[in-house]
Amino acid sequence: MDHAPEPAPPPAAGGTPRSLAGLRIDRGAPALKRRRRRWPWVLGALVLLAAGAAALAPRSTEVQVSSVLAAYPSQQWAQLTASGYVVAQRRAAVASKGTGRLVELRVREGSVLKAGELIGRLDDSDVQAALAAVQAGVQQAEAATAQARAAVGQAQAELANAEVELRRQQELRAQGFVSPQAVDGAERRLAVARSALATQQAAVAAAQSAVQTARSQVQVQQVNRANTEIRAPFDGVVLVKNANVGDMITPFSSATGTSGAVVTMADMGTLEVEADVSESNVAKVKPEQPVEITLDAIPDARFAGRVARIVPTVDRAKATVMTKIRFDALDARILPEMSAKVSFLSRPATAADQQAVTAVNPKAITTRDGQKLVFRVSAAGTAEAVPVTPGRLLGEVQELLNPALKSGERVVLSPPEALKAGARVTVAAK
Repeated sequence: MDHAPEPAPPPAAGGTPRSLAGLRIDRGAPALKRRRRRWPWVLGALVLLAAGAAALAPRSTEVQVSSVLAAYPSQQWAQLTASGYVVAQRRAAVASKGTGRLVELRVREGSVLKAGELIGRLDDSDVQAALAAVQAGVQQAEAATAQARAAVGQAQAELANAEVELRRQQELRAQGFVSPQAVDGAERRLAVARSALATQQAAVAAAQSAVQTARSQVQVQQVNRANTEIRAPFDGVVLVKNANVGDMITPFSSATGTSGAVVTMADMGTLEVEADVSESNVAKVKPEQPVEITLDAIPDARFAGRVARIVPTVDRAKATVMTKIRFDALDARILPEMSAKVSFLSRPATAADQQAVTAVNPKAITTRDGQKLVFRVSAAGTAEAVPVTPGRLLGEVQELLNPALKSGERVVLSPPEALKAGARVTVAAK
């Protein structure tokens, strides 16, 4: 049998309730308070350690830097620079003199051609038919000439007989055997024979003239047939293929669906640089003046050249004068329309002068303990002391004779006296 719950104890005097839990001592509370009081000391110690590490860490020096360059000794003689493009002085848009459909094309871009070599052919069926007709006309005229010449031979025989008959009649008349009328008849026969011979000779001349006319017509049609053949006008290379088999070729035409030039070709032996020189500096340029040519497509190569000619007119819009530069020696890598930079030199550059050398800004070279050196900025951001031997002053840069540096590496400009090897550096913002 369940017992009834015991009644709650009466409240103590003053209205405060009493319980056994309230009389229990909490032994964990003082320990928690002690743990919480240790955290400020730990944080303070960490701050002091961080401050000490920062104080003991090496300080970074802010510096200006410059890049190691690949310089060319020939640039020390440069008086003037100009820009331009490589242009073939002998260039042609090759087209056909005739009109027709392109039925054969033997070349493509880059094809090397000799003068007179066949490039393509137009449909020449109509020309071939006309040529066959005039060739038949020649044969007919020659046959007529042969007939006329045979008639001349017959007339000559008749004339010879008439002359013999006249002499015989004259002899008989002298002897009194024939009448004067017989002699007169022989003379008339001789006159008729002479007239017939002259007529036949005229017919031969007319037949020969007809033969010449027919042969001239053959030549005309042969020229027309040749006009359907497109041939290279000079030795060169095909730059652009302007038409394809099946296109309608019409010289000097702008009609829709037709083409004029079949290919564009250039003589690669006539490549020159056309550079625009400011009219204020044109007095510094002279014919046969040595130059150095740099092509953007071949940046590591330097080409020697000379001023070929100066075009005697000024471009009013650009205030420049065109100067044409020829290469001393052409290279297979040089192509038309390449962009070029031309340095006009005060003296010719040798092959050694056109070889790249390592150079730096002269401000990067400093002296420490009697030794020339530069401070290279490493990938880790520290300064590395590199001994150097200065060479020639090439314009605004200094050549290094035994470089331990590579092009593109960074060096410290005007290094401060306090800068040491291994010191941390920070590149200053420009």
